Amino acid sequence: MDKNTITGFVLIALVLIGSYWWNRPTEAQLQEMARQDSIAQVELVKAQEEAERALLAQKEEKPTVPDSASAFFACMKGEGREVVLDNGKVTVTLNTRGGVVEKATLKDYKNQQGEPVTLLSADDGHFSFALAGKNENFTSDGLFFTPVEQTDSSVVMQATAANGGTLRLKYNLKPDSYMLDFIIESEGLQNLFAPSMNTVDLTWENRARQQEKGASFEGRYAALTYKIKDKGTKKLDEMKATEKDVEQTLDWIDFKDQFFSCILIGHQDFKNVHLSSAPMDKGSGYVKAYAAQMQTQFDPTGKQPTQMQFYLGPNDFHTLKATNKLSLSEKDLDLQNLVYFGWPIVKWINRFFILYLFDWLTGFGLNMGIVLLLLTLIVKALVYPATKKSYLASARMRVLKPEIDQLNAKYPKQEDAMKKQQEMMQLYSQYGVSPMGGCLPMLIQMPIWIALFNFIPNAIELRGQSFLWASDLSAYDDVIRWSKDLWLIGDHISIFCLLFSVTNIVNTWISMRQQQQNAMMSAEQQQQMKMMQYMMYLMPVFFFFMFNDYSSGLSYYYFLSGLTTILIMWALRRFTDDKKLRAQLDAYKAKHANDPKKMGGLAARLEAMQKMAEEQQKARKR
Repeated sequence: MDKNTITGFVLIALVLIGSYWWNRPTEAQLQEMARQDSIAQVELVKAQEEAERALLAQKEEKPTVPDSASAFFACMKGEGREVVLDNGKVTVTLNTRGGVVEKATLKDYKNQQGEPVTLLSADDGHFSFALAGKNENFTSDGLFFTPVEQTDSSVVMQATAANGGTLRLKYNLKPDSYMLDFIIESEGLQNLFAPSMNTVDLTWENRARQQEKGASFEGRYAALTYKIKDKGTKKLDEMKATEKDVEQTLDWIDFKDQFFSCILIGHQDFKNVHLSSAPMDKGSGYVKAYAAQMQTQFDPTGKQPTQMQFYLGPNDFHTLKATNKLSLSEKDLDLQNLVYFGWPIVKWINRFFILYLFDWLTGFGLNMGIVLLLLTLIVKALVYPATKKSYLASARMRVLKPEIDQLNAKYPKQEDAMKKQQEMMQLYSQYGVSPMGGCLPMLIQMPIWIALFNFIPNAIELRGQSFLWASDLSAYDDVIRWSKDLWLIGDHISIFCLLFSVTNIVNTWISMRQQQQNAMMSAEQQQQMKMMQYMMYLMPVFFFFMFNDYSSGLSYYYFLSGLTTILIMWALRRFTDDKKLRAQLDAYKAKHANDPKKMGGLAARLEAMQKMAEEQQKARKR
């Protein structure tokens, strides 16, 4: 393996590290956090305490004495009762007090305690809306609604004003889906509002429960995400408490967890949006505290109902894409973009190749560990031609070592390095060898490597799936664990992560051995490469601490990838005949002896630089 191939491996590792740090605070943020660490911690604790106090106050709030002059006086007294909707996939609980969603649980998914996944709960959050009237403001929390129509999966609740006008809330759980229609209608209420009044204020708060085993890993993928109208999605910082006033008009807002989402969709758009997100302490049972305030269209005349929808379900690519068709409007919701597939090039690899390959393999009903094994073998088979080309490029330079040794002996001085490099490039040209042949194929494989780094942690199919000693391939395997967190490593050792790091070290050792045999490396260059060698050996150690709390499925895939690379490199070395390879190079040289190839690229540039240096040297002598 030549210097360029080693460089390719280093680039792969660096890009992977860059992908890891992409979701981490920037250097400027780290410096600021280091400078104001105590202040940041106080602010974070304060934000968490305020969120908890607000929720507690909402639960313990005493009903105010109704104003007999209120237009909805008759609807301000009563006792809230639950209304349950169920479509077989999700159970939604409404409360007649406020008429809004109070709880949502998924029937097909379990949390770490084996209970149905709860996405919304009155203990964790609150949703309400408010209308600004001429003489008074109406809030949903102050009204008691009466169900007037109800089925197993739908309900119409109504509040009647003193003038006979009505405010209706319509809910409908779409069949066999996770979509809940939420429509606000009014009739005969226009006299209660100013002619210019055309908006309803919405307030939504929720603490996202920890659903997975690893809170820190889950927190990296839990983010308040929103879609800008006619554009793409954005999100608030996952790693720190953040507030933001969004100037653009939004299509939807998502309180996103790693594998589940609570999305509020506004079909008349959301405007004047204020968002906030704060990480929750480890061990609290929650990963994030979310809050959103916004406005959307409201027509007091009743001609145009306010149409909204909730998506309360898994972050499954196909499910989200199919849910787009259930939209109440012509909006292109693009909900599938919530499944993060990586940067543009990587995204398309995952979207149009890895995803379909993964679906095809899971369609056989195999254990997910076997699916990842087959996925690894197929990917390795597809990139094998590039791997073989890279190895043969390195092997061709290796068999030219005698000639390179002669050049090293001919130009022992450092000031002759350029002449030596130029003649070395001429030598490669004579034998038809490309010094870049080992690097380019490795660079071609990089996008696939990074694609799977983004794909596997977001694959909900791995959630709860066991393999060997790993009880859940979407979380770390912790057969070896202890009670207290240790610096850098936490409270466990992931065996798959350890195996991945070991195979990485073995691959590094193989690369270093081949590098030492590389014909292109002189003694001086080998000395200069020592720092890179240290980096290559330190990277597997870094990867261990980096991936120890990552999903065991990802570590397992990288272990398999590293192991198959070792086997492929061994087989290529075992079945490559250096004598035959040298004979092929000699035949190429003899064939082109009278028609030498014109130097180009790096060789031509080196020759130009050499001539320029010689001219400058002559000018100094004159």
